[in-house]
Amino acid sequence: MGFDALLTKVKQAEEALETREREAVGRWQQLARSWRAAWTPGRIVVVGLAAGFVAGRAKPLQMARGGNGVLALLRTLAPLLAGLQAGVQTAQAAQEEAHEDAADTRQAEAAARAGEAQP
Repeated sequence: MGFDALLTKVKQAEEALETREREAVGRWQQLARSWRAAWTPGRIVVVGLAAGFVAGRAKPLQMARGGNGVLALLRTLAPLLAGLQAGVQTAQAAQEEAHEDAADTRQAEAAARAGEAQP
């Protein structure tokens, strides 16, 4: 295989990768939109009531005194969940930035092609 053929193959692979990336970002955004749309105020209230009922029935003070470490577990998990949420937000911002960079690159390439086509 010659150098030009390899170069063409690499360009095709890059275009396929960019296409897959755009599809993945679009699907992730659709999931985020549908997730947010599903949490209506009524559903939030119902879930809160159910969680409160379950927490009350579990008798949390007796569990905490029992020495099984439930409170220690909760204290450990709270920062972990906050860190995960921050990581997800960072990943979303990075994906949006990469998507914008790819769009800028495509526009620059199109402008360069248009400049080459004109004498």
